[in-house]
Amino acid sequence: MTKLLWAVALLAAVTLSGCGYNEFQTRDEQVKAAWAEVLNQYQRRADLVPNLVETVKGYAQQERDVLIGVTEARAKATSVTVTPEQISDPAAMQKFQQAQAQLSGALGRLLVVSENYPQLKSDQNFRDLQAQLEGTENRITTARNRFIKAVQDYNVLARQFPTNLTAMMFGYKEKPAFTVEDEKAISRPPKVDFAPKPAAAPPAAPAQPAPAK
Repeated sequence: MTKLLWAVALLAAVTLSGCGYNEFQTRDEQVKAAWAEVLNQYQRRADLVPNLVETVKGYAQQERDVLIGVTEARAKATSVTVTPEQISDPAAMQKFQQAQAQLSGALGRLLVVSENYPQLKSDQNFRDLQAQLEGTENRITTARNRFIKAVQDYNVLARQFPTNLTAMMFGYKEKPAFTVEDEKAISRPPKVDFAPKPAAAPPAAPAQPAPAK
């Protein structure tokens, strides 16, 4: 009886391995690990924001709307989280992506504003923070690309035959890729015109009636 149980267990192990079950475990863990790194880099960016805002505020307090916009965007971005278990939820992923995109746009506006304050640009603390922010943005891009590749490999496994049968049997659903709507527009700093606008021309005086003769 014991030998029969061992034989059944061995056959089951070979069958599961051949149908891709073990590979699903590996791919799923790779996706989770890649997502954890994405979150880590976004948190690193969020941690830089308070010091960056305070530094800019010291030289450009009049840019109140921009500073408030960054602070509010950071608060929203850090309040929207996606756990590894929620990776397969398209709505949760979209909400997270939109919050991070808003923070990206707000930071872009803040950096554009800084160009108009030479003393701020020369401040060593600001330059260090800007360099850290740029490095973090590069890390975010790398982490996102790795996550996208991990999801792609997982989804291929879930869709191709015969492993798609294993996916259906054990409930391995496709995972949404990390995408941002109009990403090129988001990554491009917005144009801000600080040139003084010409004064509006005074309205023309109404024509006076000709004097009676």
